[in-house]
Amino acid sequence: MHRFTLPDMSCGHCVAAITEALKAADSQARIEVDREARTAAVESQLPRDALALVLTEAGYPPAPASTAA
Repeated sequence: MHRFTLPDMSCGHCVAAITEALKAADSQARIEVDREARTAAVESQLPRDALALVLTEAGYPPAPASTAA
């Protein structure tokens, strides 16, 4: 499971756009979005870097990963 902090996510439209972009990249992806916390957890066959690129291209670049895992 890959976790992303998405500071630009602020509304239901954002959640829908993020979900749609990730599903377009991997239709089998499992996505859990917490709009209030501005986070998304994605279980996918795609590597983290590819998922981050999908999010960035959709207009929701992930914040840099913290050093705490």
